[in-house]
Amino acid sequence: MTPTDDRPKPEDPIQTDTRGQRIARRVTQGLLIVMLLTVPAAIYERQWLTAFLILCILGLCLVPSMFGRRFRVRIPAEFELLTVLFIFASLFLGEIRGYYTRFWWWDIALHTSAGFLLGILGFLLAYVLNGHESIEMHMSPFFVALFAFCFSLAMGALWEIFEFGMDQFFGTFMQKGLVDTMWDLIVDTVGAAVIATSGYFYLKTGKEHFLERWISRFVEANPRLFRSE
Repeated sequence: MTPTDDRPKPEDPIQTDTRGQRIARRVTQGLLIVMLLTVPAAIYERQWLTAFLILCILGLCLVPSMFGRRFRVRIPAEFELLTVLFIFASLFLGEIRGYYTRFWWWDIALHTSAGFLLGILGFLLAYVLNGHESIEMHMSPFFVALFAFCFSLAMGALWEIFEFGMDQFFGTFMQKGLVDTMWDLIVDTVGAAVIATSGYFYLKTGKEHFLERWISRFVEANPRLFRSE
């Protein structure tokens, strides 16, 4: 760590959104508006549970931005879009619009994607811990990969608990039996294992990898997290 002086440090530079980020934010806003517009129709048809669930979904979609403001972490627009898109596809289209029963592959595709995305998120969290100089934690590539794998599986298990709770308290049918739940966990594991293995070899070899672009986007958006104090 380089010596520091008593001069005040400049604030982080103002981040200017790129064209891709602006598009991602507009798509995110569009998805939220689509879901919001269905609430009056559900209320008019007296589908109270549907209206309530859509409002809960909207609240869940706002969690990333609320988390970012609370902990002063700037979440790139692409990350927010992927989060909202997954919630939109899984809860709104899957549960409210019945895509899980209309398309047999919908559930498998979403849970596999969730394994990938949560594995990437696990890598980002481990990278933040390793990269922040005020935190005395330095994990080897193996343990970074293991953390990403376990993080993804833990989130997948919490999702199944959430589905169970919704079925028990609100009479939904999100968990469609033991076999469905086990296949959800299996494809979550496959997605997490692919990302963990891929990320391990990236950290070991340093060769060009798509994870590098994701990490770079997060670091560029949050220079404060990686600046020496």
